[in-house]
Amino acid sequence: MDQPRAAARLRILLGQLGRRSAGAVIAHPTSGAVPPAGFHPQQFQYTRDNSVLTLEQRQFYEDNGFLVIKKLVSDADIECFRNEFERICRKEVEPMRLVVMRDVTIAKSEYVPSQKMITKVQDFQEDEELFRYCTLPEVLKYVECFTGPNIMAMHTMLINKPPDSGKKTSCHPLHQDLHYFPFRPSNNIVCAWTAMEHIDRNNGCLAVLPGTHKSSLKPHHYPQWEVGGG
Repeated sequence: MDQPRAAARLRILLGQLGRRSAGAVIAHPTSGAVPPAGFHPQQFQYTRDNSVLTLEQRQFYEDNGFLVIKKLVSDADIECFRNEFERICRKEVEPMRLVVMRDVTIAKSEYVPSQKMITKVQDFQEDEELFRYCTLPEVLKYVECFTGPNIMAMHTMLINKPPDSGKKTSCHPLHQDLHYFPFRPSNNIVCAWTAMEHIDRNNGCLAVLPGTHKSSLKPHHYPQWEVGGG
């Protein structure tokens, strides 16, 4: 472009910039940007915008760190998962990389292996039936509200709660899962937990401390339970 034409365009541009009118666009620094009309400040840190959760449910999760969806998984599916767990206990199936954990105090007291001595099976992703829980559309629909559509199962686990043998070996102290998880970001991690039978305070239900998801990680150690307690 020749100099006369460039000078002319520059004069036009400077003239436009110097003109002030009611409809003129005013620039603002990005560090203090003025929000457009109708903009609402982001109030949800742990949930995603979608049509699944209500505003009340999202706010409850933001405040408390958990959300209860009743009767989400069908009784028929839960029965299938229970039957598969019993097959694992009887060693009728032994999926690769499955970790079976036993209560040593119960195992030593039984002559025949049974589900009463097995307290947990971990990493069941190779078991087709148990992993089906991680693919249930009704579960994924809610998980996506917290993680987005790119979902990955990272820690598959089935917990069994047989009666304590009197050694407090079935007691599990309060803890923060994030202390044990080596992956981040933490705001994209959510646990989908389903009870396989009716639970209450008397038979070892899941316990949470509302709001602690917003606090920092605490020191973790295993407490010195009193031996022989009820």
